[in-house]
Amino acid sequence: MPDDADRRFETRSIHAGQEPDAETGAVMTPIYATSTYAQDAPGEHRGYEYSRTGNPTRTALEANVASLEGGAHGRAFSSGMGAINTVLNLLSAGDHVVTGDDVYGGTHRIFTQVYEQYDLEFTFVDTTDHDAVVDAVRPETALLWVETPTNPLLRVNDVAALADLAHDHDALCAVDNTFATPYLQRPLEYGADVVCSSTTKYLGGHSDVVGGVLVTDDVDLDERLGFYQNSVGATPSPFDCFLVLRGTKTLPVRMDRHCENARALATWLDDHPAVDAVHYPGLPDHPQHELAAAQMDDFGGMLSFELDATMAETSEILSSLDVFTLAESLGGVESLIEQPAPMTHAAIPRAEREAAGLTDSLVRASVGIEHIEDLKADLQGAFDAVLG
Repeated sequence: MPDDADRRFETRSIHAGQEPDAETGAVMTPIYATSTYAQDAPGEHRGYEYSRTGNPTRTALEANVASLEGGAHGRAFSSGMGAINTVLNLLSAGDHVVTGDDVYGGTHRIFTQVYEQYDLEFTFVDTTDHDAVVDAVRPETALLWVETPTNPLLRVNDVAALADLAHDHDALCAVDNTFATPYLQRPLEYGADVVCSSTTKYLGGHSDVVGGVLVTDDVDLDERLGFYQNSVGATPSPFDCFLVLRGTKTLPVRMDRHCENARALATWLDDHPAVDAVHYPGLPDHPQHELAAAQMDDFGGMLSFELDATMAETSEILSSLDVFTLAESLGGVESLIEQPAPMTHAAIPRAEREAAGLTDSLVRASVGIEHIEDLKADLQGAFDAVLG
C-alpha cells in the first residue's frame, strides 16, 4: 500500500484519516456519540478520555483535512470563527496584527470589537501592496493574517512573499484558505505557518453544517493550538465531523464544476451592460491573474461584481432571483448570492467599507453546480425586471 503522502488528492479526499471500522467493517467513519470514555484504571485510557478533548470521528476529520492541506496536524472547531479565535488566543496583550482591508466581516468584527479591548492592535492594509504591508509591520507585530482570494473582492495575495516578510520579523503567517480550498491552493507549501478554513463552506459543501479547521506542520504550534482548542472548547460535535467528512469525499469533483461555472459566469458578466466591474482571478485582466495562475490550481467558484445601479436597485435585483438563493454563506452545491454592504460585511463601518472598495452595489456570488445557462437566465431576468 502506498503512503498517504504518495496518493493523489482525489484519493486522499476519500481515504485519508479513515479506514473501515476495525470491529464491524463499516466503510463510513462511525459517529462516536459519546461524551466520555471508560478507563482501564485511573489515568489509563485508550487514547480518549473526554470528547471536548478528543473524539474518534473528529480525529478522522482532522487527519483528513490535514492531509488535503499537505500538513501534519489538524484541529477541528465548531465554526470558522472558533478556529480564528483560537489563532488569536496565541497572542498576548501589546501584540500587533497586520491584516487585509478586504477581509470577511466576521473576521473584522472579532479583531476590532472583541480583541482590541484586550490591548491587541490591528492594522488593515491592502495586502496585495507589498510595500504597504512592509510599512505596517512594527517591532511588536506577532501575526500577519491573510485571506486569499479575499472576501469579497477576490484579491489574490502572494503567500510566499508575505510569509517571508512575517518570518523576517519573527511573526506568524496565518492564511484563510476558505475560498480556494486545499484542492486549489495549499498555503503551507508557500511558507504559511497555519491554514484556516471554514468547513461550513466548500469542505462541507452542502450548506448543512457549521465548522472550522486549522492545519499546521509545526508540532509545537499544533500543541499550543490544541491547548486552546481544549481549554476554550469550541469543538464540533461528532455528527458535524461526520458531515464534513462526507463533504470532503466529493470536494474535487464539486470544485471542478464550481470553477467551470464561475469562469463562464464571470466572462458573461464582464461583457454585460448592467455590470460595471467583475472581480474574478480567472479573468485575464484581473490585477493578480498571473499570481493566481501560479499559486492556485484553478480560480475557484467565488466571484463578485459591481452593478451600474443604486443600493436599492441592487437589493431589488437580488430579491428577484429564483435559481440563485439570496443568503449569506457560500460553498454549497446551490448558488448563493448576497450584497455584502448590508449583509456579510455590515459590521464594517461604512467609511472603511467604501475605502476598501466595498461599494453599495457590490454583489458576491457563490456559483453552484447548476447548469450555467439557468444561472445566466436567472440573472438576466432580474436585470431586465429592475433595470429595464
